[in-house]
Amino acid sequence: MMKLTEKDKRDRPREKLVAKGAAALTDLELLAALVGSGNAQRDVLTIAADVRALLREAKAQGFLVNYPALSAVPGMGTAKICELLAAFELARRYLPPQTSTPVVLDTPDKIVAQFADIRNKQQEHFVVLTLDGACRLIARRTVFIGTLNASLVHPREVFADAITDRAASVIVGHNHPSGSIDPSPADQEVTRSSFSDILRDETTATAQLQSAFATIGYVL
Repeated sequence: MMKLTEKDKRDRPREKLVAKGAAALTDLELLAALVGSGNAQRDVLTIAADVRALLREAKAQGFLVNYPALSAVPGMGTAKICELLAAFELARRYLPPQTSTPVVLDTPDKIVAQFADIRNKQQEHFVVLTLDGACRLIARRTVFIGTLNASLVHPREVFADAITDRAASVIVGHNHPSGSIDPSPADQEVTRSSFSDILRDETTATAQLQSAFATIGYVL
């Protein structure tokens, strides 16, 4: 596994969180951001990977992760364990429980609804949805915030997490702060240069939450 110090600074968990939001991070990156740092023997990503394995085991077997369990992870000291347990408890108290009903994105209306929260943003938000073979939503991530152009939106940012998710398909979309529902020249250039061999359609979420390239006759 690559060490954190070997990663480009922009790809490190905390820097990535600041630039793109927490939803853009993988589970490993989120845990690394919480753990913070490693020690002389173990890199923070290695420690985070062990904590992730523990969390997955706890979920599969139905037990709660506690202090003794985390203390068994090499590199996890008292301060880090307390920070993690406090974060877990706050999430349990304040975040709504996940619904057991899967979100199925099998119609254009359902897909467009996934972008409702970005329609009035003052900056462009590039959002990626990963789906399984039954069109069920696996994850929703914001991978880019800023001015959309081909040099900034790279396929690697879109498909790295999709590979991790073992997704069968990917949906991408972004907003237009201007409110226009028409694909801009920059949209078309990004689609052609970065995704023309992969993506078949692009939806832009606007105030009307309408329009897709294929709908208006734009052919990739």
